[in-house]
Amino acid sequence: MSLDVKDTMTEIAEAAPEYEVETEEQILARVRNNARRAKARTWGLRALLVALWLGSWELTASLWIDPFFYSKPSLIWDRLVEWFTEGTQFGSIWLQLYTTVQEAVLGFVIGTVAGVVLGVLLGRSRYWADVLAPFIKALNAVPRIVLASLFIIWFGLGLSSKVATVVVLVFFAVFFNAFTGAREVDGNVINNARILGASRRQVLTAIVLPSATTWILSSLHTAFGFALIGAVVGEYAGASKGLGLLISNAQGTFDAAGIYAGMIIITVVALVAEWVIGLAENRLLKWRPSQAGSGHGV
Repeated sequence: MSLDVKDTMTEIAEAAPEYEVETEEQILARVRNNARRAKARTWGLRALLVALWLGSWELTASLWIDPFFYSKPSLIWDRLVEWFTEGTQFGSIWLQLYTTVQEAVLGFVIGTVAGVVLGVLLGRSRYWADVLAPFIKALNAVPRIVLASLFIIWFGLGLSSKVATVVVLVFFAVFFNAFTGAREVDGNVINNARILGASRRQVLTAIVLPSATTWILSSLHTAFGFALIGAVVGEYAGASKGLGLLISNAQGTFDAAGIYAGMIIITVVALVAEWVIGLAENRLLKWRPSQAGSGHGV
């Protein structure tokens, strides 16, 4: 290699910029900052969409459509402020909220436990699953919302009729997922456990239930929504207190703002419950491989 070529290569090497190698801490910090910025952009876009929606609704109701029938955000806000500061026609808004949440939670717990137990047991017993299949399908085909009126005749206007309505709605949402989860357990794993001396109970508690947990927990998100629906529908059919009673009364008095206000409160309760269930799911399924980008945020 000639001297001129060596000198040229030396000059190029000296002129080349030096890149600093990032440490692991710097890489993690950069990833966290990017995630925070992405989350901020997402929430900013959500807030913008909500503002545009509410603004267009307010403008349309003020200029073109009758707010008596369609209401508008400002009237709904006034109704919410009235309820939370002065109360409702049926007492404190907190009493109405507590009543509905109590009915939903009690029915949700009972329906979930019953759905998990029967779903897992029938999922592991093909004989009894075949025997009871027509009855389960027939019960599932019954319009369960209509049962709210029947439960009021049986149990009265109190807590019991609302809880019964919630249980019927929640049970099938959980049952079918638990049943499918129990059926999807790898048979080789069960056979190996039995070869090693595991009893039927040990197989059920150590293999079947953990394997079906993902199916069961995924059903709880939908099930609590059904629980709120059952509680509100039961109150709508007949009750002395509750958010369903407020909505029913608002409908009877042509108070569109009151109907929307009740819907907003129920929605907030559902979102809080969804958040709590999501936290519980993340804690119970820490062993599950990360599924980033799988669309769970949709």
